[in-house]
Amino acid sequence: MPTDLSAGSPPATFRDAQFEPRQSTSRFIADALRAAIVEGALLPGEPLRQDAIARQFSVSAIPVREAFRQLESEGWVTIEPNRGAAVSLQSADEAREIYEIRASLESLAIGIAIGHHTPGTLAEAKRLLEAAENEPDPALYVVRNEQFHMSLYAPADRPRLMELIGQMHRRGERYLRLKLGLPIHKDSSDAEHRAIFDALAARDIEQAQTLVARHLLATGELIYRFLADAQALAQNTHVKKRRRASSRSTSVKADQ
Repeated sequence: MPTDLSAGSPPATFRDAQFEPRQSTSRFIADALRAAIVEGALLPGEPLRQDAIARQFSVSAIPVREAFRQLESEGWVTIEPNRGAAVSLQSADEAREIYEIRASLESLAIGIAIGHHTPGTLAEAKRLLEAAENEPDPALYVVRNEQFHMSLYAPADRPRLMELIGQMHRRGERYLRLKLGLPIHKDSSDAEHRAIFDALAARDIEQAQTLVARHLLATGELIYRFLADAQALAQNTHVKKRRRASSRSTSVKADQ
């Protein structure tokens, strides 16, 4: 499977992105927007101005709308009538469900693939494992993480299963970035990846499936707790602000 990051790599930043004619226009714009969301250049809830994006890429509104629809189908963008497109809000429930689905699909895939691995495919998986371990850039780590996972399942020769897994990886990219915010979580992920690889190399189907599922479910729960706690804190802060505003209003009326 191709692993060259230089081919079709996303732009350094969304603002610097320019269209390259050899690529599908709408796909290039979707990739640039997705990369910007993952990297935090476009924030949850931020409006996406169709005309401005079309001007940036020197294209008509049509490929921009197609890119919005593609990203909406992947969960990155929300499109509302009369309000246009905006970056989707992060959801604790969605994050957990994505990783639950991944745990089911990927444990199935590694179980099918394990008997078809060759010394060559194992060497490639190990190379990608080490590339992820040595990658300090969170944005590139997300890419290398997916490459490693997909290398575990590729010998299964199940293209539709691989397509579904790829879709879940894309939907989970920006949630994975939350986990990578603390180095200790990257270190734990790297250790879990190595244990999965060791079980794969040993042809231990049950252990490999168990470790893959455990790794993904734990990630989903970690991200769920992080987002749930952040949402609870935001809600409490909002309530306190409303109470203070109400208290000031009451005080002003009493003084009049």
